[in-house]
Amino acid sequence: MSKISAPARTLRAFMLAAAVGWAAGNIFSPAQAATLETATRQSAPAFASDRLSVEVMGQGPDVILIPGFASSRDVWRPLAERLSATHRVHLVQLAGFAGEAWSHGDGAFVQPAVDEVARYAKTLNRPAIIGHSMGALTGLLVAQQHPEVVGKLMSVDSLPFFSALYGPTATAESAKPFAEQAAAGILNADAASYRVQQERTAGGMMRNEAGHAAMVEWSMTSDRHAMASAIRDVMTADARPGLAAMTTPVWAVYAADADGGVPSAMADGMWSREYAALPGVKLVRVDDSRHFIMNDQPERLGALVDEFLK
Repeated sequence: MSKISAPARTLRAFMLAAAVGWAAGNIFSPAQAATLETATRQSAPAFASDRLSVEVMGQGPDVILIPGFASSRDVWRPLAERLSATHRVHLVQLAGFAGEAWSHGDGAFVQPAVDEVARYAKTLNRPAIIGHSMGALTGLLVAQQHPEVVGKLMSVDSLPFFSALYGPTATAESAKPFAEQAAAGILNADAASYRVQQERTAGGMMRNEAGHAAMVEWSMTSDRHAMASAIRDVMTADARPGLAAMTTPVWAVYAADADGGVPSAMADGMWSREYAALPGVKLVRVDDSRHFIMNDQPERLGALVDEFLK
């Protein structure tokens, strides 16, 4: 790796915390979430997969919502409930995360998930895809590999190459040792120290303290082997070479937070640089937010989603 500047180290440290601790939360109690799910669930198109499950609500144009690393689909639930008044919303849950079963050991994670999201999207009418973090990378790869099945894509706080956080000269090959180190950290930590790690990570990922406990629990109930495989893949998956040929409309929404998060100038530089090759990309910064924009700035993100879906 090349020598990293102090600002880049700040951004890298903030984002690399996510490598072993990304999880998602909302402020619903389990009882409220269960009631809402029962009230809004619709019959999903016939689809079976050991890589993901899908909950469907509402009627209208199709929108697929994909959560990120170690996250529950419930991170999207408040937005999904609102969108379901005008859209048919497909809430994806990736296998191995937040209590969802995992049966693939230490095998590949990202590409099989991409394949299954694409297979599901083919049963719909060119859905819009909105993904957070690793879920956005999944959506980006679906749009690159299967552009015919995606209408448009919103990437929420996600780069096309995660390990660009190591610096502009980073490559998938040079990131491999760091990816293996992150995977080993996930697999080898004892339960008590692992929980402490997740609790520390939660504050860096979200300003909204009400969601921290749920973030930790979803991470703790994720399968460690799934998490290790996922972070290994995420840190070595470089979608930048495919950007220039993309025809799918893409919005890249990203966070900035002057109070303990990523400074705006740093975030602007990173997202502008990493998405520079993507024709027509719309970059939108959301201030006063950390990684989980849907929790820290739900109204702002909701307004952007409405505009995006028009």
